[in-house]
Amino acid sequence: MRQIAIIGSGPAGYYTAEAAQKLFGADVAIDIIDRLPVPYGLIRFGVAPDHQSIKAVSRRYEKVALSDNVRFVGNVSVGEHVSIEELLGLYDAVVLATGAPHDRTLDKDGADLPGVFGSAAFVGWYNGHPDFAGIDPVLDGTDVVVVGNGNVALDVARILAKTLDELGESDIVRHAYDALETAATERVTLLGRRGPHQIAMTPKELGELGRLERACPRVDPADLPEEEADALLEPGMRKSVTLLREFAAIPESHRADKCIEIDFDFFASPLRIVGDGKVEGMVVERTELDADMRSRGTGETYTIPASMVVTCIGYQTPPIDGVPYEHGRGRFANEDGRIMPHLYCVGWAKRGPTGTIGTNRPDGYAVVDLIAEDIGEGQGRKGRVGLDALLEARGVDVVSFRDWQKIEQAEIGNAREGSPREKFVVIEDMIAARGA
Repeated sequence: MRQIAIIGSGPAGYYTAEAAQKLFGADVAIDIIDRLPVPYGLIRFGVAPDHQSIKAVSRRYEKVALSDNVRFVGNVSVGEHVSIEELLGLYDAVVLATGAPHDRTLDKDGADLPGVFGSAAFVGWYNGHPDFAGIDPVLDGTDVVVVGNGNVALDVARILAKTLDELGESDIVRHAYDALETAATERVTLLGRRGPHQIAMTPKELGELGRLERACPRVDPADLPEEEADALLEPGMRKSVTLLREFAAIPESHRADKCIEIDFDFFASPLRIVGDGKVEGMVVERTELDADMRSRGTGETYTIPASMVVTCIGYQTPPIDGVPYEHGRGRFANEDGRIMPHLYCVGWAKRGPTGTIGTNRPDGYAVVDLIAEDIGEGQGRKGRVGLDALLEARGVDVVSFRDWQKIEQAEIGNAREGSPREKFVVIEDMIAARGA
């Protein structure tokens, strides 16, 4: 019997388990270990709460999780409760599917002022991640600056701009829902150091900004390239730029009916964040593109008012003791998913924070092919029996998938009207909700 441990229960972890099931059939035992008592990682804590159709992919993972040879081992922290070295002694293969949950830091003066948040923290706040549920976003000011030109920046801007009615069918957590009710936001500035042809925003997410009840996007027509240049773009990017052109053409008479503006500030690079004991503004430098489409400063600067700054500039995988790591790329050092004998990585932990949820599927299947090549029929390791004995000896309170289902039912039962669930945001509350 092959014994495989997967660290992380997000999309990359479950796609890897699915691939192992399909390749090895009944001749494999798979433990999916997560430090939280609840599964699904990015689906639960990263996908925007108003994107419920995307979250529905978790039903596919549930089917895998309920299989006889797959087990969810929740509330177990690798590095605290068990080490990588110990896991390598128990399993034929250990796969790191930890994602990239940490923010890349904005290395600018003033980035440590109160009111500056990374996107992992801010998104985690409104999605109910236990690590970030207690942060206190500054929502009593009129101006928010969001640094970044990707889909996460769009998510942050959209959540700030939506009415409570628009958020009604989402699973945004209660503390964020209540805080947004009294938010004073009037302008969200999306800051990008390059131009419309260099955005990392997909058409679906970008198009949502044009359908908000009380908010309207603004694009300066002068920032748009000549329309003929759009023909060189790939189709998805061309659709996104077409939407930006439509935003630029919105008449002022239409804007008059909207109380929040979402302003795309292209060719603008943050220089420093300013304020007396708190965020009050961001100084930016106007940029231009060189022949290689890289941005460079022009020397022209100006200040954007800001009561809060959210940086959406990328993520990185946290290092783990004993595992080779590429600090420059924020991921584990690997060659096509192999890190060292019996140790592998998938998803963002392998590639860095790129691609969509679906991109993790081929990653999972590819790494299982490597595992099959490397471990053959397995080496008679103790696997889950050995892990159970170790965790019991250390007094670790393990949460199973059946326990998670009880937690989920409690969340569904606690939901406000119209919402699919009200997430627990405190680990102890999650564990208590499973009952006796």
